[in-house]
Amino acid sequence: MSALPHLIGQSEVFLHALHLIERMARFDAPVLITGETGTGKEVAARAIHYLSARRDAPFVPLNCGALPDALIESELFGAERGAYTDARQTRGGLIEAADGGTLFLDELDALPPRAQVSLLRFLQDQSYRPLGCSRERAANVRVVAASSPRLTALIEAGSFRPDLAWRLNVLAIELPPLRERPGDASLLAEHFLVRYARRYGLGACSLDPASLQWLETHLWPGNVRELDNLIHRGLLLCEGGVLRLGGAAASVARPASSGPLSFNEARAAAIERFERQYLENLMREAGGNVSLAARIAGKERRCLGKMLKKYGLDRGAPEAARVTGSIQTHPGEITPAPRERRSPARRHLPVAFERRSLNS
Repeated sequence: MSALPHLIGQSEVFLHALHLIERMARFDAPVLITGETGTGKEVAARAIHYLSARRDAPFVPLNCGALPDALIESELFGAERGAYTDARQTRGGLIEAADGGTLFLDELDALPPRAQVSLLRFLQDQSYRPLGCSRERAANVRVVAASSPRLTALIEAGSFRPDLAWRLNVLAIELPPLRERPGDASLLAEHFLVRYARRYGLGACSLDPASLQWLETHLWPGNVRELDNLIHRGLLLCEGGVLRLGGAAASVARPASSGPLSFNEARAAAIERFERQYLENLMREAGGNVSLAARIAGKERRCLGKMLKKYGLDRGAPEAARVTGSIQTHPGEITPAPRERRSPARRHLPVAFERRSLNS
């Protein structure tokens, strides 16, 4: 069990990753966090921030894939009045809001090329220029970025600037997927059971032995986030104080003696199996990037996001080779395989500022 709060796991590879997080928190340098979706990249970034000397300053997250390309620069650097259509007043950007603290850039691989250039300039000398402003400003900000394992492929394809990756790759850590953390799935499941039982005022609930075995053999394409959603849903529907997952749940839900399925039931079950398998394959193909997956599938990003959330996959699960939990100190080692405060002017941003667990 980790000594860090909310970071739960006992596998060797996970404890090694936590050790790297503690070390990185001591050094005020850029950090690049890579890993599959649901492995806890944002909360790892929060841990680095709150263990560092900047802990009393803001931690400001931005999901680079959640905003249109045209808005990224204004959100990062701010804009003067009249800098663009509908810019009726001067407002600061997220870099200004994070002054003295940490700016977390999630889904870095979705950052558009123009914003990559501006961010590179800021990383070089900590200076920036708001849109429509003729004077440069300075900010003391530590940048922590997170990306899916597809970042190297984007660099090789010319879609992402290698010099920006080099600037961010001063310290780098890759978070292990849940399937490579032996014993942690059962430990996390027990933790989630206690947490949600307390939240809803429910009685004690336990996992049956068959479910504990299933937890250790399931591949977990959505990693800890998938497990969290599974336990959350299962506990709310649990009867009898024993939660059954996987094959155990199916056998209890519909005994063999109940007879054949109706046409509608069989069709619903077939559709559910198809959707889950399709989404898992789609997110592997897209490297965990929801925007790219939506384009491949020919669906709106919001609609696809709802489907991913339905199956506990959220942002997908790319499969790739990795050197898990290793510090990378050279740009060539980026291995392939995704609120504390904000100003009133940015209340429209789709950015969650509450603290979350690495295992949520």
